Amino acid sequence: MTRKPALLQSTLPTAVILILIAGPVILGLAATLLPAFGYLPALGGSTLSLDPFGAVLSEPGIDLSLALSLGTGLAATAVSLAIVTVFTAAWFETRTFQVMLRFLSPLLSVPHAAAAIGLAFVISPSGLIVRLLSPWATGSDRPPDLLILHDPLGLTMTAGLIAKEVPFLFLMTLAALPQTEARRHMRIAANLGYGRIAGFFKVALPQIYPQIRLPVLAVLAYSTSVVDVARILGPTTPAPLAPRIIDWMADADPALRLEASAGAVLQLLLSVAAILIWRFGEILYGRLAHSGWSSGRRHLRDRAMRHSAAALVALLIAAMVAALAALVLWSLSASWWFPQAFPSALTMRHWTGIYPGGGDLIADTLVIALPAALVAIALIVWQLELWTRTGPRRRQAAFRHLMFLPLLVPQISFLFGLQVLFLLVGWDGTHAAVGLTHLVFVLPYVFLALSDPWDHLDPRLAKVAASLGASPSRILWSIRLPMLLRPLMVAAAIGFAVSIGQYLPTLMIGAGRIATITTESVALASGGSRSVAAVYAMLQLLLPLLGFVLASAVPAIAFRHRLALRLQR
Repeated sequence: MTRKPALLQSTLPTAVILILIAGPVILGLAATLLPAFGYLPALGGSTLSLDPFGAVLSEPGIDLSLALSLGTGLAATAVSLAIVTVFTAAWFETRTFQVMLRFLSPLLSVPHAAAAIGLAFVISPSGLIVRLLSPWATGSDRPPDLLILHDPLGLTMTAGLIAKEVPFLFLMTLAALPQTEARRHMRIAANLGYGRIAGFFKVALPQIYPQIRLPVLAVLAYSTSVVDVARILGPTTPAPLAPRIIDWMADADPALRLEASAGAVLQLLLSVAAILIWRFGEILYGRLAHSGWSSGRRHLRDRAMRHSAAALVALLIAAMVAALAALVLWSLSASWWFPQAFPSALTMRHWTGIYPGGGDLIADTLVIALPAALVAIALIVWQLELWTRTGPRRRQAAFRHLMFLPLLVPQISFLFGLQVLFLLVGWDGTHAAVGLTHLVFVLPYVFLALSDPWDHLDPRLAKVAASLGASPSRILWSIRLPMLLRPLMVAAAIGFAVSIGQYLPTLMIGAGRIATITTESVALASGGSRSVAAVYAMLQLLLPLLGFVLASAVPAIAFRHRLALRLQR
């Protein structure tokens, strides 16, 4: 009788988290599958059929939409991973690496939509680059007639995805390094005469890649089904599959709902196909690289490749900094005619002009994002603390894999079904429904941010406290949580930023009645005033930035009299 409550306590947080993670995905997929096969009694569909799939496959340009989604997703993921691995191999544990890390880390908090809008302001025919070169270099006082944005091959969209995914994969790689013997093995390879890049790919990458495979696949699933970046930078004639599905869902013709659900299932199959292709590429690379691993070639002359990797990362950072600068300038510009390099006058009119409507958007954004981040922190702390009390985490690997489920399944494939379910129970268009959906995507990132610092907290502190008579609860509240204040604040800031950046969940579950700064900025980027769009994109940046400032300031103030707990520089 005394063991049952303990057992319940040890499994309850896991059950709650997995229900919140897997429940919406599974129920949403189930509610998407039935309409995809023609069963939706509300619209008169009472029998199963393949007609919705036939309607999707007969849409004009659907083959190009599928090819665009698959090609841009694979290309963005492959290039991002190549940049991260080669740069890490070339410059790991050097001053250059530390400098680049300081620039790349903040870019992780930039939402995809804000980054895409900023890049559009930089590389468009009337963007910042052409303005800086005109007319003295181009000889023209008009924007060139070039199709840079919305190019039919999706090259600009791919570049935008790369700019955002490189910082994410870079930090995932850094988190994986301490869990391997990569550092020691790389030093051994250097002592044996191998070049930096060759040594990394021969002895370090085989250890690191299994640790980052799930994040890589999450990037691939997102890139093949992205909507906000595709709307801002991607092709339009035809568009990739995911934006077309959104258009079918928003169409006034109810019959297109069945077609949209079939398209959502097709998007799921496309993302699964991309993952299978990627897996085949992993096997092929392993077989081709095996002979190279045992060849004994040292590849000492890697200077050109090392500097090329550094140049690519520097170019990416410069592009993102220029994008942020363009957002600032456009949000403050009173008049900025081509080919002026800078606005002729600055004003705060666009910032003050967004109220009161903008204030309501900010309030709705905070009402959704703050509870999502705080609930995620509470649930993950509950789970980690109970793992700490119950000993070895025998099921940790399976738990980690399930935490990635919402990131591996395309959002549009289960959000459509989730929208139908919320509509049936009368929750659609409510803050609670949108917040619950955001929580599905916030939980994995909070877990990734907090689990490693939790694991590395010195266990001797708890043992000393227990030997002095402290209870497990007192150890948690008086020792563990105060010492982990900085990671807790950073994890909360990450969860807050993830929630703010959610476009598709807000658009679909909000049912048009709830809007946030992200949905508004994407709508404005598709057509409207550049200055107003820049203001909303800047708000997307400033709110997460405020979260990270608090994550840095609160521990600094709390630990101002505790030298050992101050952040070491």
